[in-house]
Amino acid sequence: MRRIARISLTAVSVLALGLGLASCTDDSSQDKENKAKQDGYDRLVARQPAGRMEYSPTREAINQWVETWGKRGKLSYVYIQNAKGEYGYFIMKGLPVPRCKMLTPTERMESTSHGVAVLPQPGMDGTYSAGSMCHAYYGFDATTGAYMEFTVGTNQSFFLFDKPMTMPEYASASQMGPSSIEDVEQRR
Repeated sequence: MRRIARISLTAVSVLALGLGLASCTDDSSQDKENKAKQDGYDRLVARQPAGRMEYSPTREAINQWVETWGKRGKLSYVYIQNAKGEYGYFIMKGLPVPRCKMLTPTERMESTSHGVAVLPQPGMDGTYSAGSMCHAYYGFDATTGAYMEFTVGTNQSFFLFDKPMTMPEYASASQMGPSSIEDVEQRR
C-alpha cells in the first residue's frame, strides 16, 4: 500500500513539475512577433498551398548537368569577355572551381552553457579563410596540366561550354591559355 502511495505521489509531483515548467514560457516582444509571423504564414499556406508538379524541368536540367560534367577527362571551354567586348578563351580539364570551395568543412559548431559558437576551421593548406574569393576560379590546362586562375568582376564575364563555340564572337576569341582548340582536337 505504501508503495502505491509513493508511486502515485511521485507521478503527481512529476506531472506538477512538467506543467509548471511548461507555463514558464518567455513572452518577449520577439516571441510575439515571431508567433504573428508564423501565424500569418500558416494562414497563407492554408489558403494557398504549394502546387504539385508532375514533371520537374529543374531536376531534368540538374541531372543533365550531372551527366555532362560527371565524366572523367571532360573538358571545359571558358570564354572570357572584357569590358571592350573582346573575347579570349582557354580550355581546362573539368570545370573551373571557385576558390571559396573546400573539401572539408570551414566551420564547426561548439555548444556551451552560454550558447552555440561557430568556430572557423583551417583549410587543407593549414590556413584560415574568410570564405571569400568566390569570384576567383582555378583549374588546370587541358593539354599541359598547367595551373590556371582567373577572376571575374566588374565589366568582365565568363561563359562556360562543354564544346568549342562557333558563333562569330567566340570563333574569333584569342587563345589565353597554353592549349588551343586545335591542340585539343589533335589529341582526340
